[in-house]
Amino acid sequence: MDQNIEKFDLAIVGASLAGNYLCYLLSSTNLKIAIIEEHKEVGLPLQCAGIVSQKLIKIINLPKEIVLNRVKVAKIVAPKGKFIKLSGAEEPYIIDRIALDRLFHEMVKNKKNIHYFLGEKFKTFEYIKESGEKLLVIETSKRVLKVKMLIGCDGPLSSVAKSLGIKNKNLYAMQIRITANLEENEAAMYFDPRWRELFGWIVPEGNGIFRIGMACSQNIVKNFQIFLKQLKIDFKQKKDQQGGLIPYGMMNKLAFNNILLLGDSACQVKATTGGGIINLLTATKYAADCIKKSFKINNFSRKIIKRYYENPCLLTIGRQLKIHYLIRAVFERLGNKDFLKLFEIIKTSKIENLINIYGDMDFPKTFIFKLLRIPIVVSFLMKFIIKNPDIFVILLRIAAK
Repeated sequence: MDQNIEKFDLAIVGASLAGNYLCYLLSSTNLKIAIIEEHKEVGLPLQCAGIVSQKLIKIINLPKEIVLNRVKVAKIVAPKGKFIKLSGAEEPYIIDRIALDRLFHEMVKNKKNIHYFLGEKFKTFEYIKESGEKLLVIETSKRVLKVKMLIGCDGPLSSVAKSLGIKNKNLYAMQIRITANLEENEAAMYFDPRWRELFGWIVPEGNGIFRIGMACSQNIVKNFQIFLKQLKIDFKQKKDQQGGLIPYGMMNKLAFNNILLLGDSACQVKATTGGGIINLLTATKYAADCIKKSFKINNFSRKIIKRYYENPCLLTIGRQLKIHYLIRAVFERLGNKDFLKLFEIIKTSKIENLINIYGDMDFPKTFIFKLLRIPIVVSFLMKFIIKNPDIFVILLRIAAK
């Protein structure tokens, strides 16, 4: 064996929140871990609107300084400008996403068994057999590693996923941070057929600063300019701007021999909002448990990874992500009249009360089932499905996956 090959137990590709949190969960083990990150600084570039539910503090110990603001009202704006405002018990956090990405990196970066390789790009991997054991040889832009497991959490354009024949459908996203005279406790979502795959957003960061952005499948620059013009926002007054990709669809296949996918690379992202922090943190806990189990029994087969990682993900966040995808499919097909009818139903039924009690921006299953007990909602959906029969095709896809 080539003496230049560096030996590790585990390689994690991607040092954003998923990779760093996984590293933190494994830091108390004796595993020798390599983290490969193509950017020179952890947390950069920023590619997130940074709105997340209160479940975050139930999963991790969240420093107060990472929370920049709280949102009490969600404003939903129809294509022609009519809107409805909803409030509930959720009151999500607006977070400093760069600081959150760096939180667990700071906790583990000086541990002897953990080695960060920043500014280094994953290139390829190949399987080898050594003493009857299947291993991986990984080539980066600067070195060659030999490992027992590879974790791909390298974002929407994951090179690890691509090597496995997995390719995300991605939306283009743009965002600016700007000082504006807008509502400090209100997050707004603007729907329009031109950016039907998601929406335009206004997220109040606090101290008079707002994150204004949008995501869509094409013409992102043109559509963003239209959106800012509608809001009467001068792009030139921005403090800074960000751009990136958001995975769109349902969760990918996660388990392979010696390899698992995690976070954006696995499309563990809500199709309704493009957010994924709660899902990826939940999946990361399953991934850590699976990795510990695999090393304990010295078995890194797809069967084992599927049993201890992919299946738990499918039974929990996977089911919820399917519901998000179905909701998104409905919203993509809503016209202005449909939105106005939906607003009317919300105002004249018990839905606002249900939102306050059961509304959940991450796990909507219970809320949706409650909605389907309201006759006027069922009537609206039946008429909608008759007008949009392709929804049945989507239902079949969801059921089959």
